[in-house]
Amino acid sequence: MSAHTMLGPLGAAPTRITTLNVNGLRSALKKGLLAWLEAQAPGVVLLQEVRADPMPEVFAELGYVSAWHPAQKAGYSGVAILSRHGLEDVQIGMDDPEVDAEGRVISALIGGVRYASIYLPSGASHQHRQVFKERVLIDFARWTRTHLSGPLVLGGDFNVAHTELDIKNWRSNRNSPGFLPHERQWMTDFLALGLRDSHRDHLGESVEYTWWSQRGGAYAGNVGWRIDYLLAAGVSIREVWVEREARFSDHAPLSGTLLSQENIVP
Repeated sequence: MSAHTMLGPLGAAPTRITTLNVNGLRSALKKGLLAWLEAQAPGVVLLQEVRADPMPEVFAELGYVSAWHPAQKAGYSGVAILSRHGLEDVQIGMDDPEVDAEGRVISALIGGVRYASIYLPSGASHQHRQVFKERVLIDFARWTRTHLSGPLVLGGDFNVAHTELDIKNWRSNRNSPGFLPHERQWMTDFLALGLRDSHRDHLGESVEYTWWSQRGGAYAGNVGWRIDYLLAAGVSIREVWVEREARFSDHAPLSGTLLSQENIVP
């Protein structure tokens, strides 16, 4: 267990889950993240790209206990889990020293369900980062297989748009990191492990995005990508929605409602 873990009493399974890439937690706090969390009151919050040292005291005021996995490099990457229902069996990283140094995976049991906050690499900055991303995708699938014996929720920024429905300009991005054919196939194979893409299940054939470039008026024109996910195995997440108007970063919060374990997806 990390020294940055704050434990509370285990409560009932939460009903609302929110995942959000904050693109710098300090910046998101300045934009009103804390007031938004107080008003919306999700039971579990999965944060990515925290890019800061752990701040458990900030969220304790709202009744959250928290676990943090910062990157070794200051101001880079980092993930966290906030819970109003306690945390048990916190697991830091995925037993890969190179990946774990970047603070990309953290998980914990909450109400009998394992939740993981995931921030997979983008690969867009340089070819060697794309090579690294592809190794991480393989490693992360391995890690996930070892955690499918019980109820599992994976939330976070996967940096992969799965289908043409998940990216506005799919034709011009067919050779772009995040929409490469083998990345999309990886997502297909990953879901085939037994995971449900709860947001896509909710959307059907409709279009909704979770990330917009900060260039070229992408947000105003809704030229986006759906790269943030709430994936579930052994439990069902329904009523999944993007909180598009909540502008704390270039990503929007993605929220859903966790049904009881009696309502398991077949």
